[in-house]
Amino acid sequence: MNEQQHELRKRIIKPVRQHNSSGMSQLDILSVATILVTSEAAAHPVDHIFDDQRGPGASRWLAADPGEQGVILEFDTPQTIRRVSLEVEEPEVSRSQEVSMSISSDGGNTYRGLIQQEYNFSPPGTTFERENWTLFADGITHFRLWITPDKGGKPGRATVTSLQLY
Repeated sequence: MNEQQHELRKRIIKPVRQHNSSGMSQLDILSVATILVTSEAAAHPVDHIFDDQRGPGASRWLAADPGEQGVILEFDTPQTIRRVSLEVEEPEVSRSQEVSMSISSDGGNTYRGLIQQEYNFSPPGTTFERENWTLFADGITHFRLWITPDKGGKPGRATVTSLQLY
């Protein structure tokens, strides 16, 4: 009997890093979009929404002016969005903040509403909210986050801790 020796065929590969438990890759907003914002406090610029700091006590965007505020992501090329993650923290003022999200596929000419959510803050108790929504949106040219900082009509300032798109 003639035994042939077979050599194992193999290659060494680098591990593929998953960005999150769902297997979806987070959009690198700084690389794929221009951020438009209605106002920002000098110590809390809109940059903080996208700085990868999350959770209670993380950096956050705070509007410079009271009243309704908006953040628009203007994508360089149309994007596919499958999930949105949002964190909001209000450590100082009791209020109800409403957040609405909408998308555009036509260069920002028209928007389609996606999500509307209200957060009730009552420091020192309830000060932080985190939400995750699943979407199926293709060809997105603009993503708009609109905030009413106090549904009770008091002159509050809008705030967001983190916004992530996948």
